Amino acid sequence: MLRTTLKNLMAHKLRLGLTALAVVLGVGFVAGTFVLTDTMSRTFDDLFTDVTKGVDVYVRSESSFEAQIGGSRKPIPDDLVQRVRDVDGVAIASGSVDGYAQFVDQSGTAITPNGAPTLGVNWVPEPLTPLTLRDGEAPVGSDEVVMDAGTAGDNGFEVGDRITVLTQAGADEFTVSGVAGFGEADNLAGATLAAFDTETAQKLFDRKGRLASIEIAAEDGVATADLQTRIEEVLPQGIEASSGASVAREQAQSIQQGLGFFNTALLVFAGVALFVGAFIIYNTFSITVAQRTREFGLLRALGANGRQIMGSVLLEALVVGVTASLVGLGVGVAIAVLLQVLLATFGIELPSTTLQLLPRTVVVSLFVGTIVTVVSSVLPARKASRVTPMEALRDTHPSDARWSFARTATGALLTAAGVSTLMFGLFGNSSQGLSLVGLGAFTTFIGISVLTPLFAAPLARVIGTPFKKVMHLPGKLAQQNAARNPRRTASTAAALMIGLALVGLVGIFAASLKASTNKIVDESLKADFMISNASITAPPAISPKLGEKIARLETVRSVAPLRQAQFRDDQKRSLFLAATDPSTFDDVADLEVTEGSIEALSEGGVLLFAPTAEDLDLAVGEDLKMRFAATGARDVPVVGLYENKSMVNTDYLISLDTYDEVFTERVDSTVLVAKNAEASAAEARAEIEKVTDEFPNVELRDQTEIKERSASDVDQLLGLVTALLGLALVIALLGITNTLALSVFERTRELGLLRAVGMARSQTKSMIRWESVIISLFGALLGIAVGIFFGWAFVAALNDQGITEFAIPFGQLVIYILFAGVAGIVAAIPPARRAARLNVLEAIATE
Repeated sequence: MLRTTLKNLMAHKLRLGLTALAVVLGVGFVAGTFVLTDTMSRTFDDLFTDVTKGVDVYVRSESSFEAQIGGSRKPIPDDLVQRVRDVDGVAIASGSVDGYAQFVDQSGTAITPNGAPTLGVNWVPEPLTPLTLRDGEAPVGSDEVVMDAGTAGDNGFEVGDRITVLTQAGADEFTVSGVAGFGEADNLAGATLAAFDTETAQKLFDRKGRLASIEIAAEDGVATADLQTRIEEVLPQGIEASSGASVAREQAQSIQQGLGFFNTALLVFAGVALFVGAFIIYNTFSITVAQRTREFGLLRALGANGRQIMGSVLLEALVVGVTASLVGLGVGVAIAVLLQVLLATFGIELPSTTLQLLPRTVVVSLFVGTIVTVVSSVLPARKASRVTPMEALRDTHPSDARWSFARTATGALLTAAGVSTLMFGLFGNSSQGLSLVGLGAFTTFIGISVLTPLFAAPLARVIGTPFKKVMHLPGKLAQQNAARNPRRTASTAAALMIGLALVGLVGIFAASLKASTNKIVDESLKADFMISNASITAPPAISPKLGEKIARLETVRSVAPLRQAQFRDDQKRSLFLAATDPSTFDDVADLEVTEGSIEALSEGGVLLFAPTAEDLDLAVGEDLKMRFAATGARDVPVVGLYENKSMVNTDYLISLDTYDEVFTERVDSTVLVAKNAEASAAEARAEIEKVTDEFPNVELRDQTEIKERSASDVDQLLGLVTALLGLALVIALLGITNTLALSVFERTRELGLLRAVGMARSQTKSMIRWESVIISLFGALLGIAVGIFFGWAFVAALNDQGITEFAIPFGQLVIYILFAGVAGIVAAIPPARRAARLNVLEAIATE
């Protein structure tokens, strides 16, 4: 049996190669994801190690946790530096200050590194600094700045040039006193960096008399642990000493958290590709098992038992799975590079370094690819094991057109279970919501795929009717071929159904998001203008000076800045809040406050989203326990409830004064502006633009432009997600090609007879081509229908998040369906050519 299995594999290399290709692409996506994120992780690990390598001990304030936005630690007084310098074993100690600093290029445009921060620091002496001057000198005085070599080179700046730098203090001009690199690297993982002298940095970053940390190098022969202990003895309460190695690990772990989400997101797309590939594998083995019925019957007649037959099929699957997984590993390296290019195309640039292929990637890729292949072949293998010796005496293959009540019941139960799990994941208050949604969608797809053969034949006839009328004989035969084997048609179309269902879901979600945004602007935004970051990839970094200047304009009635930050509740969940000016916010946006008032925020309380207050069983007047990274825990009184969070995008709202008490980073994310009734929109805009022109990193928009920008941002995201789902669609189309190729092989005698009675080569090609189109359109229509249902469910689940409008982009969905038809034509090219080139006499003689 082993020799028979291996000979069969060698005899059908092309068939198994097409099957393996689906596994190769799926495994390649998995491997590529791990290679990319491992490479990024290694890059940041190395960078943080290099940045801290000259520092033995850091002195900084204690922190409850590391917050991503809002600041994690309180500043420390700069008079601590001298106290630390006096500690025995300290070779050098220097205070460090950091904050937001963004360069402006020579055309007046803010330089925004996609996906990387814009850093501002003070210049510290060697060996504490990771910076190495390549040209010029260190900054001295309030008029000088050192640029990172990457930014200087890319934008044509040299020592002695004047450059504008944006900070939270506003926009100021400086002279480039020097250009520096990080060892051999020109920048820090793509980030821009501006270095000032300490006094200037303290002024620009609102840290006068304060420092972010103190960096210390030990004398030769002094152990880091010993020096750390000595320093801790002279520090006041609330300030700690940490080793440089531990700080590097903390910084790397913070990046790892962000990469973890990124890795999971990419693996979801890889999982979709593998899921689609599993259908291709199942379909291929099902067809080949049916075609080899006589072969299996003869083997049974010669003494092989059912287990040996099943083992033979599973062994074929194992060989295909292992081989394809090995090839997929190599493809994964190429896909990692392509993912970097794809993300950069959509404005997300990642740091580049030597690609990392870790043992974990090899093991996971081989395991996943092999398991998916073998599991997908189990049902066909069981079917093969049930072939009796009598099957060898039959001239025809057994038909799979029969339908059973058990199959119908199984499909219905799976679909119902999938939909129920999906709905519970979306609407149930479960901590495993995302996992349940994924499981529900997976089960729903399986259930629908089991049920699809029930209506594959009638739908194939309906879809094929226009081809029958227009293309005459080839169209009629294509229609009949698609309808006569409903299970094959259904399983082939199922792979395309999954891909287009997800693409349709994304399209519907995007259209609903646009419609909801338009409604929010029309009904909830009272402001005439919104000011936000000019770049979608840039972090919130609007100077508070901007809002202050605009508020003094005669044409402006109200200005309400918005800030964002992170805190933890008493369950240690990381949550986001917003902060605004309670005296003006009600004039620029409608929160639909149902209890209390937004003005009460000035007393130091918090406004809660009403459904969240209900979940937490909190009422106005009761305290909410909030833990802030820099200042610790405090009980904050609930001063009101609101039902419309579309303008703040959070369940928690505090005042700017409270924000300043508990957070250390003071930059705005958005500024809402309402004009005076007496001023025209044009007059107000002209006055406001005079101010915003001083801040090149922001963009002023009226309500119409807000809608347009939102639509543009959504379209950009839609393009990225659709591109990532594209691999699943490619695999689905490979499945159609594979199925048609196997179908041509199976129908060799039939095709020979058709040619013998007068069918031309062009008609043969046309028949195969339109059969492919019918199958593709069947899968597309089914996928779009499922996608519409999924889209409705997701939008309904996000209703309280501000996505209140359900919109179906009919034009876009029609384009998807037409794309499926065209793709079907492309997928049919190889099998159609083979069918047309068959030798008529040899084909008729085929058994």
